[in-house]
This record gives sequence, C-alpha cells and structure tokens, in this order.
Amino acid sequence: MHPSECERKYLSTEQCAWLNEACCIKCFVCTEYHRELYKNQSIYHWVIHIVFFPAAGGQHHHVCEERAEEDPEASESRSPRNLKSQMEDEEMFGGEDEDERKSCREAFLKITLHFLRRLKQHEMADHLQSKIFAPLCKRELKAQLKKKFQCVFEGIAKAGSPTLLNQIYTELHITEGGTAEVNDEHEVRQIETASRKPDRAETTIRQEDIFKVSPGRDEPIRTVLTKGVAGIGKTVLTQKYSLDWAEDKANQDIQFIFPFTFRELNVLKEKKFSLVELVHHFFNQTNQSGICRLEDFQVVFILDGLDECRLNLDFKKTKILTETTKSTSLDELLTNLIRGNLLPSARLWITTRPAAANQIPPQCVDMVTEVRGFTDPQKEEYFRKRFRDEEQASRIISHIKKARSLHIMCHIPVFCWITATVLEDVLETREGGQLPKTLTEMYIHFLVVQAKVKRIKYDGGAETDPHWSPESRKMIESLGKLAFDQLQKGNLIFYEPDLTECGIDIRAASVYSGVFTQIFKEEKQLYQNKVFCFVHLSVQEFLAALHVHLTFINSGLNLLEEQQTTSMWPKLFDKPKLQSLHQCAVDKALQSPNGHLDLFLRFLLGLKTNQTHLQGLVTQTGSSAQTNREAVKYIKKKLSENLSAEKSINLFHCLNELNDRSLLEEIQQSLRSGRLSTDKLSPAQWSALVFILLSSEKDLDEFNLKKYFASEEALLRLLPVVKVSKKALLIDCGLSEISCDYLAAALKSNPSHLRELDLSTTTTAGFRSEASVWFPGESRMWT
Repeated sequence: MHPSECERKYLSTEQCAWLNEACCIKCFVCTEYHRELYKNQSIYHWVIHIVFFPAAGGQHHHVCEERAEEDPEASESRSPRNLKSQMEDEEMFGGEDEDERKSCREAFLKITLHFLRRLKQHEMADHLQSKIFAPLCKRELKAQLKKKFQCVFEGIAKAGSPTLLNQIYTELHITEGGTAEVNDEHEVRQIETASRKPDRAETTIRQEDIFKVSPGRDEPIRTVLTKGVAGIGKTVLTQKYSLDWAEDKANQDIQFIFPFTFRELNVLKEKKFSLVELVHHFFNQTNQSGICRLEDFQVVFILDGLDECRLNLDFKKTKILTETTKSTSLDELLTNLIRGNLLPSARLWITTRPAAANQIPPQCVDMVTEVRGFTDPQKEEYFRKRFRDEEQASRIISHIKKARSLHIMCHIPVFCWITATVLEDVLETREGGQLPKTLTEMYIHFLVVQAKVKRIKYDGGAETDPHWSPESRKMIESLGKLAFDQLQKGNLIFYEPDLTECGIDIRAASVYSGVFTQIFKEEKQLYQNKVFCFVHLSVQEFLAALHVHLTFINSGLNLLEEQQTTSMWPKLFDKPKLQSLHQCAVDKALQSPNGHLDLFLRFLLGLKTNQTHLQGLVTQTGSSAQTNREAVKYIKKKLSENLSAEKSINLFHCLNELNDRSLLEEIQQSLRSGRLSTDKLSPAQWSALVFILLSSEKDLDEFNLKKYFASEEALLRLLPVVKVSKKALLIDCGLSEISCDYLAAALKSNPSHLRELDLSTTTTAGFRSEASVWFPGESRMWT
C-alpha cells in the first residue's frame, strides 16, 4: 500500500516521506480497527489522487495509463471518478459493522489531514478537505435542514398535526423592485393599500430564483432584502428555499445554506464569535468536518426577521472586519457580513417587516423584493382546501367577500387560518347561525375557541360548561398585560427579562403557551433558550385592547392616560364612564402619525359591542347601547374635521365595529339615485364618499372627476381615489397652481398605480413640463 514506482515519479522527496509516514499511521489505524480499513484499498488510492494530483492534467492521465498497463481492472476501480462514487455509495459501508467502517474511514482521513498540516502542506490539506469532508458535511447539513423544514404546523408549532410543507405550500406573490426605504405605517394600512392595487404587469420572481440575475442586470446579486407585513409568509418562504436545496430540487450550485433567525441571534448578543465559530455553533457538522475556509465554498446566509433584531447594527461607526476567523461582537460580525467586508463571496437573504427595512443602508442591498400575500383567487383556494364541503366553503367565501374588513385582512395567510378556525367552530356549534362580521367579533370568537379547548382538553369539562374558569381568566389577564406593555415598546417577541418585567414567571409562560397554544407560542432555540411571541401582531393588539378594557372596567384606571392618579377615592364616588376611555383612545389614535393604534382602536371600540360573547370574562357594565351612541357621536364629530384620508378610513372601520353604517348608507343612497351634490357635502360626507370609492373595484378602473363635481375642492378631497385608480379623467377642471402641486405630490408618492391620466384643458404649462419628468414612461398622459 506504499506509493508505487509510478506514483513516486510525480512526488517530491518530501511528499514521498510524508506518504510513507501516513501509510504507517494508516496501518496502525487498520490494526486498531481489526484491519477493516485495509480491505478498502479505494480509500488509499483516492487520497493519493486528490491530494497529489488535484490538477495534474496530462500527468494524471499518464499515471492512470501506466497503472492501467499493470492491472486494467484495478486501475479502472481506482480512477478518481469511480473512487469518489464508491466513497459516496452507502453500500460500501454495508455489512455487520457499517458504523465502525465509516468511523474507521473518517479517522484515517482526519489523520491524513493532521499530517498534511503538520508538514505545512496547507494547500493540499485544504484540497483534501474540500474534496472529501465538504461533500460529507453538505450531505449531513441537507439531512438536518430537511428534518427541520419538511414538516410545518399551520398557525403555530404546537397546534394540530404536522403537515408536509411541500403539500401545503402555495406560491407566494413576490415582486421585484422598490427600495429599502422605511414604511412605518401600521401594517393594516399597508394591507389596505395592497388590496386596492389594480392588476398590472410587475416583475415577479419565484423563491428558487431569488439570486438569479434578471435580463438587463449586469452585476451579480449578493444581498437580497425581502419585505412583507407580519404573517405574510416570509419565514415559510425561506424555509421552502432551504428545503428545496436540501431535497436536491433547486440551486445545487450552492454548497452550503445556513439559515439563521434574529430570534436565535438575539440570545447570543453578549457573546463573541468569529464568522466560522458562529457557523460551527449553529451547524455542528461543519465543526466536525473541520470546515474553516468558508471562502472556498459558494455559501448562502439567510437572516430571517430583521425587524426582531435586538443587536446594534451600526453601519457608520462599526470597525471594518475582513477575517472570518477573528472573534468579535455579534453586532459587529453581522454588520461586516452585510456590508460585504466579511466573506464578500457569500450571498445574503434578509427578510424584514417594512418598518425595519431602512436599518440596512441602500448601498448594501443589491435587490429589494416584496411578499404581497394572498391574491383574491388564492384566498378562495385556501378556504376550499380547508373546507372540503363545497357548499360550506362557498358560504364562507361569500361571507368574507361581503365583510370588507375581513376580506382585506385575509390578504395575510395567518389571518386566513384564524378565520377558518373560528368559522369552523361556529358552523359546527351553531349550524345555520350568523357568522362573525367584524374583526373584533372574529377575534373574540377565536379567544372563546381556545378557552373551550382548555376547558374540555385540559380541565376535563363538557361542551355545555362555561368557557371561562378562574384559571383561564387569570391566564388571559396576564397575557393581555404582556401584550399591552410590549406593544407600547414595539416588541413582538419576548425573552425572559421581558416576561419578568411584566410579572410573568418563565415557567408560567411555558404553561400559558402549552394551554393557549394558538394564541401564545414558545419557541425553543439552540441550547434550550426560550423565545415567546403571539401567533400574530393582530392577536397581540387584540389582547392589548382587552387588557385596557378590563382594567378600566375593574378599576376605573385609564391606561392610555399619560399621568395616572394614585388615589382610588375619586373613582369610588364618581366612577368614570366608558365613553371617556373611548374618546381618549380616538384622540390618541388620531395623534399617531403612522397609525400604530389604528387596529388597537378598532378592537377597543368593538369590545363594548360584543359583550354577550365575553360573558364570564368581562363584567357587564350597564347599557352598551348608550355607550355605543356616545362613541359614534364622537367619531362623527372627528370626521367633520379635516382629517387625512387614512385616518378617516380607519374611523369608518371603527364605526363598522360599532355597527353604525348611517353615514355610508346616506352617501350610497345618493350615489344610487344619482342625486349626489358634492358642492353641499360636509367633510364627514366627503370622507364617506372616499371610503366607498376606495372599497369599490369598479370605480378604481376609471375615475372621472366630472361624475362627482369638476372643481378644485372635489379633486383635493378625492385625491386618494385618483392615486389608486388605473385611469383618471380630470378634463376641464379649472385647476390652480396649488391644486396642481397637490396632484403632483400625490402621484409622485405612488406613480405605479395610475396608468392613464387625461388632463386636457386643465393644466398650466409649468405643470405639464413637470409631469413629463415624474409620470411613468410606460403610462399615457394627455394634456
């Protein structure tokens, strides 16, 4: 087994000496393992060929030819191609002692590496490692990712039976383009905007092509930033990408994919790592295989959930780091990886909610994509898959289409799951009964479903027993406090210090997540570190509103007031009225520039309207009708003020939660009869008209200002409708310079919605000149 004369011709004296020593070591290993390794002569010859003839070209073939003359059959069996095939063939380890043979082979290879490095033959050692250990590591990594991602649980990881991801995965609508600029509007506003976007030609991409260079682009793509609201499917998207690679379905040019989540990384914020150490920490097979030179491989890093990052990613002050083996803080490490200073050959895929997109400087991002969620046909497809009874599915789909707020929220896959969970229970327990129409009603039913499950499954109760026990009430109250306190801080994930701050013991939190599994979930990260979160942001906002409502009902304390009185005496003799809380909440929501309290306000107002569904959890507080009338009156008063379109729209959603549609019905009746006189409309009526038009797909195809009133006031009032229409006719409207400025600003903020604009006999020369610059080139404009 020592080197043959043929092989010695192409080896240096030093290499021959090393090889003799290695062979002696090999013989020792063989002895230790009952000479099992000796039987596999292919290993020996494979090492010789890949180490000493890695790029020998003609030399290599010359050696093979000379050995072929000695023994053609042996030469063929020892050719690099066949030897590699043998080593990768699981059958070569077949027999009684498969594990022993495998460990024997690996031991010899490690000894070989050890001696190569001891003799300072690092280049040959690296080559051997990349040829043998890297494929083994890749195979083990694929097995790990396949095991981790092949099964998913709908909603959360503890509810129901696991389902194969490949069976339920629906191709998400991913669009290319856009910027990494911040959008800190409440995500419900963003969903509303997305639901009104007309069909248009967009550059869409599939998840497996996320790094592929599109036609017209010259530079390769290193870093992709994918935006999307909470629950839209970003994480599942990255899991499918990893699973397809692990199952050899796509992107086989990539040698390693390393998926990380910021939830996991946050736990390590106080520790120091090099990039290699970080990879070894999360993917142990890379450590066992001795993979240290990441620059030798085509690697993809996935960083999921930038919006959940609690590390200080400072792209201005962080010092430059280029060595993959140098330890530093985790924030400095990630900053340099994203900058491209560290391992510039790697590809990065970062996902985030829109509000955190600007944490990454634009110069560090090669492409921005956006996950749009379910289209209308996909919503229907989801419910038809979930409800096999065709009549039942059709009833649910029809109901959701009629309930505007529900239809908009079903843009989010997680909300579709919540809706299906509720409607399934309602149809089973109240056959033929009324289905929930408002968001608050839907979430109350969702809460009740979880309480029923606890009562029957954990407490051994019956279907007819009251839903709420003292224990379940205490749990919901604790979760409500956590939801409200953390919502105020902007936290959507919680670690042990966050729970302690809210008075929740870590063990109690685990119990809550085990009982109310579809509301509050626990995720065990590497080395059993625990991370908690609500199943969706909207669930957290609902429980936060419930906490504020319960606190006010039970103690008279208004948590929305900045200064709280410590004395209880005034509350005992003059109990505050619920309308004071509602008015305070309305004012707070209107003061928020980005609508962060929009959904919270809807839930808070809707809770009073749904008292019967909360029996056993909420103390009844007299006549709800009077409280509702006061809230409706106050909202209509606010609508009479000159509010922005977004704030007015949310107030109409609030009126819907209070079951008041009087303003909308008044305008709709005028529209149907053709007697709408816009020159006499109040600000509240104008807002109602905008809300109706934005909810109408028909009116968004073509907007004609003359249909309402060709005046400057009408244009300014209806600008939100112009922005999202496919075609706008603003003919002979007598616009002034000021109104032209407003129109230009509105269209520049979102120019892609409008495809045709007719400004005949309307605009000034200056406006026409400016419009030619910012109006999309593929659109048409008449002036």
